[in-house]
Amino acid sequence: MTDDAPTGLAIALEPLVTRILAGNPSPFTHTGTQTYLVGTDDLAVIDPGPDEADHLSALLTAIGGRPVRAILCTHTHRDHSPAAPALKAATGAPIIGCAPLVLDDAGPRADAAFDTGYAPDVVLADGEQVAGQGWTLSAVATPGHTSNHLCFALEESGALFTGDHVMGWSTTVVAPPDGNMADYMASLETLMAREQDRIYYPAHGEPIENPRRFVRGLAGHRRQREGQILRLLGDGIGAVPDMVSRMYVGLDPRLHGAAARSVLAHLLDLQARGRVAGDGNDWKILPQ
Repeated sequence: MTDDAPTGLAIALEPLVTRILAGNPSPFTHTGTQTYLVGTDDLAVIDPGPDEADHLSALLTAIGGRPVRAILCTHTHRDHSPAAPALKAATGAPIIGCAPLVLDDAGPRADAAFDTGYAPDVVLADGEQVAGQGWTLSAVATPGHTSNHLCFALEESGALFTGDHVMGWSTTVVAPPDGNMADYMASLETLMAREQDRIYYPAHGEPIENPRRFVRGLAGHRRQREGQILRLLGDGIGAVPDMVSRMYVGLDPRLHGAAARSVLAHLLDLQARGRVAGDGNDWKILPQ
């Protein structure tokens, strides 16, 4: 770990927000999963993280015996929600947030498998809130990375906890069958319309201090990727691995599977819009 990403330490980011980094760095999680504590006298815990004893111990130390009103999960990939049951057992707090979702699909990433043990006490719909002393968190539905993904808006400070929908170090993997590119792009538009968000706190990477400009860049990047795919199809390149090798020059080979899933998500979106046809590794552009 680098000095600016200390594992297990409680770092205050603003009066109502404290960050604790889990010790699960990887090519897919960057420095690890960041758990956030919201509040001062009583707390919410956002994305409790992996089920690792050291991380649970660090969370309980940071909580320091204060009441925990809610354990909130943005989605159910196993680097985000598996610590929730142990934290619930230690604090008595309910597990609140995204809906349960389990697919028989490990995906190309070690962290992308779904948490089969996730069992929320309360599922939040878009706009529903959880509150404590001096803080209010509102759910913002952001499907795309996963169909059950939620962000959480801290109404008192203008902070938005973005989970994996918007990350501070890399673009989000959108991996079919559950990941959906059209939903992801629509969710970026949802965030673009939110003028009240001052800063984003992602589950991976540094805070994002000019969030709407950052989201515009993400949407533009996805449009560029779509354009690349259409040009490659126009050149007769219809196999996903061949597209990945041309689109992601210099990419860590361990990430080629994740890149292939994002290319497939683009292709499925283009297919739904009548731009391309095919399946597997045989895709063709359609005349318009």
